[in-house]
Amino acid sequence: MRWTGKLVGGALGLVVGGPVGAALGGLAGHLVDEKLGPTGEGDPQPVADPPADATAVAARFFSTTFEVMGHVAKADGRVSQREIDAARGVMADFRLDSRQVAAAIECFTRGKSPGYDLTRAIMALRRSCAGRPDLLRVFLEIQMRAAIAGADLRGPSRPLLTRIAATLGVNGMEFAHLEAVLRLRQGAAGPGARGTDGGAGRAGEPRMSVAEAYQILEVAAVAPDDEVTRAYRRQLSRHHPDKLKANGLPESMIEHAKQRTQQVIEAWDVIRQARGLKT
Repeated sequence: MRWTGKLVGGALGLVVGGPVGAALGGLAGHLVDEKLGPTGEGDPQPVADPPADATAVAARFFSTTFEVMGHVAKADGRVSQREIDAARGVMADFRLDSRQVAAAIECFTRGKSPGYDLTRAIMALRRSCAGRPDLLRVFLEIQMRAAIAGADLRGPSRPLLTRIAATLGVNGMEFAHLEAVLRLRQGAAGPGARGTDGGAGRAGEPRMSVAEAYQILEVAAVAPDDEVTRAYRRQLSRHHPDKLKANGLPESMIEHAKQRTQQVIEAWDVIRQARGLKT
């Protein structure tokens, strides 16, 4: 059944809203269907598409995010209450309005259906995000974030997400790093971990250790100051909300980018103080 263009159009209508959103959504859905063409399951190398505009990318990103989240949650044959709560938590963190939540739930339900074609969905997203690797990395982060909260990345969810990561061009080392960083953030935000606001547990207590800070910036603790500074700027650029939004990250998911940017800034501040570097 051909539903891809309709789904993209519906998600785009949610992002833009109103009659204009509906019109743009219908147009984007038609264009996506035209681009995808009659590619079947046995076509491992889809024809390359011209770069999609940010609005169409945002629509694709939104729908695929929650479809794949549902598919990963159902990987062991059932969706647990914890996994449902994890998906709801992501929606709450993104501050989706009631219409967006309804659309996200619809996509989640579609993704956990037996006939969902994961490979086709991931390849379509990759094609839409051509030239936007940071956007694909954010997609993977959101999937891992939900899977960690829902099933602690245990069972079939881990190999499934590893396969998704490989399709998106993320290797095993990068996957392990992302998991470590996301677990650090989850621990910092958890009740009683380091304060319920994700900050210091006590006045003057650092929000994260120096070792954790180096891990977040993806730089060695023995690296010279200029290399650490470059790593900070690289991570800040990678997660900057304005840059990701311009590349097609849906407005409804900007909160994820803001949280990751804050984590990078916090890590830099911890390292800067430990090294005595100037601001």
